[in-house]
Amino acid sequence: MNVVIIEDEMLTARRLEKLLTTLDPAIRVMTRLQSVAGAIAWLGSQPADALPDLIFMDIHLEDDIAFRIIDELKLTVPIIFTTAYDNYAIQAFKANSIDYLLKPVDEDELSTAIDKFRQLRLPASRPPAPQPDYTALMNLLQKSTPADFKDRFMVSLGPKINSISTTDIAYFFYEDRSTWLTTHEGQRYPIEYSLDKLITMLDPKHFFRVNRAFLVALPAIRSIVTYSASKLKLELKPAAREDVFVSGDRMTDFKEWLGK
Repeated sequence: MNVVIIEDEMLTARRLEKLLTTLDPAIRVMTRLQSVAGAIAWLGSQPADALPDLIFMDIHLEDDIAFRIIDELKLTVPIIFTTAYDNYAIQAFKANSIDYLLKPVDEDELSTAIDKFRQLRLPASRPPAPQPDYTALMNLLQKSTPADFKDRFMVSLGPKINSISTTDIAYFFYEDRSTWLTTHEGQRYPIEYSLDKLITMLDPKHFFRVNRAFLVALPAIRSIVTYSASKLKLELKPAAREDVFVSGDRMTDFKEWLGK
């Protein structure tokens, strides 16, 4: 079985690939793609007889919502979606007879999804199953953002447990295979959530994911410098351990966010 993984978190993509090859060594991952634009370019360049048998697709990619790929290419390859969105949205999506896996992907659920895919593969002589209305799914996804965003995080450092208000958080960052929370006072705590999950939990009016490693709060941005024609550099308070840039494909959304 040939599969493609479309996922903008590379550690998540690598973990999924490892799970797949562990479940069935005959599964071959043709490629890993990180964006809507990249997926459209790669899939659109493949002849019909070279397309994958199955696609694993994250819903929220770095440059757009993944349903755009399906709309643009009129894609008919079977898809198993992976997402960090809450169960109520997933149950609504399931009504369209598509498999969805919540992150972090569970090995048993992945195995069940693959078995279901194999059982549902129809002989060529039979007509294909009706395609879901992906426009409706996109609208549902946009409406599925929770009205009540997370306002506190429980963190621990050694034996001490603290409750941190989101108003006290300057930014989240990913480093050394862990996600960290940084307060305005400069305290850093490891947390259990991925950045991919955090963007579904926090109010987008107050937090913006500027690149794959940083999710920042507006008050933490001390200054913005034009670094190049396609890149902005942020000076954060407290200072980050590395230079923080706004990804080129997020600059338009970032500027719009700043103006709200």
